[in-house]
Amino acid sequence: MGRGVAGSLQSAPVMNLPVTDLPPDVPGPTESNDDAPLHPRHGERLKSFVRRNGRTTDGQQRAFAELGPQYLLPYRAAPVDLADAFGREAPTVLEIGFGMGEATAHIAALMPETNFLCCEVHEPGVGALLKRIGEQGLTNIRICAHDAVDVLDHMLPHGVLDGVHVFFPDPWHKKRHNKRRLLQPPLVKKLAERLRAGGYLHCATDWQPYAEQMLEVLAQEPLLHNTAVAYADKPHYRPLTKFENRGLKLGHGVWDLVFTRT
Repeated sequence: MGRGVAGSLQSAPVMNLPVTDLPPDVPGPTESNDDAPLHPRHGERLKSFVRRNGRTTDGQQRAFAELGPQYLLPYRAAPVDLADAFGREAPTVLEIGFGMGEATAHIAALMPETNFLCCEVHEPGVGALLKRIGEQGLTNIRICAHDAVDVLDHMLPHGVLDGVHVFFPDPWHKKRHNKRRLLQPPLVKKLAERLRAGGYLHCATDWQPYAEQMLEVLAQEPLLHNTAVAYADKPHYRPLTKFENRGLKLGHGVWDLVFTRT
């Protein structure tokens, strides 16, 4: 789950990984910059992440070297053939910002008949998910370590996805930072357009003001239909993480929103 990485819309540079065995377009460590501008400067564009510090462990580095060639999908400014990328024809779900990949690996193991294309720019998170792929023998995950907005704009044609997961994006609590939140009308429209008819968009947050904004933004998109009156019950496939379980014990809420493409 990608809080603080792929969880906001903001301009940010992308650095290359220091590992020489990796594809040159895999971004490197990121760090948060709370004083960064809310809008891109002239000549820049919005991105789906902010920079964040992090250290890649030896195990994650080994996973990059051993599993990266098979499971990392390099970014290309051209439509991707998903059947070729996964080696099979299967329903495909896009996940934006998977954090350290715990929930992603759980869901992929639970749904082996589904392909999962996962976008994350935080190097330790990418390495952690690669490590989980190896440990659990997962074959239905491909990781594009690149800005999800670019992936949507250039790699994914309209109507190609069966689902989209956006779990616990950065809520940007301060009111003056709310415009950095990921779930804004332009991105929601992009996501809706890339869903097949009947495909779903599942978002989750533990910050009620963000949940309310998500509900408002998603409800305003004419291509989407809410599967609930307001918030949905937690779908069976989304695991209860340690962080979430701790919050629930402290009385914190969690809100799931599930919309389908009309």
